[in-house]
Amino acid sequence: MNLQFHHHDAGEDARAAAMVVLRAETQLQLPFEELIRPAVRNRYSPAIAKTGDPAGVLAGSVVVFTGALSMSRNEAAELAVRAGMTVKAGVTKQTSHLVVGDQDLTVLAGHTKSSKHRKAEEMQSAGHDVRIISESEFKALVADAVAR
Repeated sequence: MNLQFHHHDAGEDARAAAMVVLRAETQLQLPFEELIRPAVRNRYSPAIAKTGDPAGVLAGSVVVFTGALSMSRNEAAELAVRAGMTVKAGVTKQTSHLVVGDQDLTVLAGHTKSSKHRKAEEMQSAGHDVRIISESEFKALVADAVAR
């Protein structure tokens, strides 16, 4: 787009902005209201809470998931439950394991770690026994527990 206007002139800047919008409407064949609608952010599946199998090797453990996993949250929760782990939505004093998936940095509000991950690290610093593990470590942990 080649717009000719005098920079740093309020009237010219406004005219140029209007021309950009008009051309965008024409090129994209969308009304202005659609052009300014905020983009829909990717969302993780709804929080899952499940009670673990009391006969499982990891019974008494509480696991929380954060980040993008290679499997659905429901699949991850089912693996945990079979191994005896109770699945919770958020990190609390009862959390024994935080499973960290690959993060989508666009949803972390400028942070490199999720709020759950940061909270778990704060709890570790305060002396709480929370293991922060990767999804791969989680898969190995539950596979080993179920195999026993």
